[in-house]
Amino acid sequence: MLRILLSPRMLAFHALVALIVPSFIWLGFWQLHRWEDKSAAVALQEANMAAAPVPVDRLASPSEEVSAAEQWRRVTATGRYDAEHELLVRNRDGSGGVGLHVLTPLVTGDGTALLVNRGWIEQPPTATTRPDVPAPPGGRVTVTGRLRSGESEESTGIRVRDGLPEGQIMLIDVDRIAGDLPYPVYGGYAELTEQRPAASDRPEPVSPPELNTGMNLSYAVQWWIFTVIAIGGWVFLMRREVAEARSGGEGPEDPGSGTGAEAPSGDGAGGGGPGGGTPDEGGSVGGSDDGGSGGGSDGGGADDGAPGRPQGAGSREAGAAAEAAARTAPDAREQARPDRRSPHADART
Repeated sequence: MLRILLSPRMLAFHALVALIVPSFIWLGFWQLHRWEDKSAAVALQEANMAAAPVPVDRLASPSEEVSAAEQWRRVTATGRYDAEHELLVRNRDGSGGVGLHVLTPLVTGDGTALLVNRGWIEQPPTATTRPDVPAPPGGRVTVTGRLRSGESEESTGIRVRDGLPEGQIMLIDVDRIAGDLPYPVYGGYAELTEQRPAASDRPEPVSPPELNTGMNLSYAVQWWIFTVIAIGGWVFLMRREVAEARSGGEGPEDPGSGTGAEAPSGDGAGGGGPGGGTPDEGGSVGGSDDGGSGGGSDGGGADDGAPGRPQGAGSREAGAAAEAAARTAPDAREQARPDRRSPHADART
């Protein structure tokens, strides 16, 4: 059996199983770790959005990136909107499809500005057409929003391109935007959820993010199922190879040794030799038609020309077999039967 399992074909199969089984196990744990990371991020996101709002200067500062632990925290700020430096962010989803986000700086009392994403508006008919943007409320306002870090091509997958209409951008790159403003800017921006006083006409609020851990856990389970299938197939193939080798190694079955009844030889009939006949016929007639004495060494007739009689030439078993053969072929027997007339009758005629 060991020789079979170590054949070149089986060795190649063993090597394949030894390669894919650890790979499948590793891929399963990789997907499991991704699911754990996403689950932790979702849990942090839920906790931060549920936390009470705090002043923005407690979580952010000018020219410093918002940490991952502070993402999605609700912050408050009080100041005045600077509509003159308002920007439109392209290719953003809303209830009506792809549109624009309205990004307006809010200059606080100490002169530091917080970029506020006031919400979504519809895409204009053409790229060069100025969209209808609801004006921000005038005077002093207090806003509450979800704190976000600045965007980049790596974090969003959006590529920055030139030739955009004036006042439109592709990414909320806080550092780049801050370079064009006359005041310092906090390192992150806020997605507006509430403001006082409320505006009568305002963009559509940005929807909160979907909390989704993805399909990574199911992918991990699938990889581990593939591992079990690979091991089960390996065991099945080995068992089949061994079974086929055992069945192929057995010799062909010996033919039956039982013997049947042998056909009777010519000597088994009464009156052997050319003149011998069956017991029914009482032996063959010896001699010629002229009344000579019975010929043949075994079945010769009497000296007076009487029909010859069998002289115990065949055994009882041979006679029985010959009798059975005679019964199964009566026509042939009749045709082969010699003339049973007495030689004396021939002589009289």
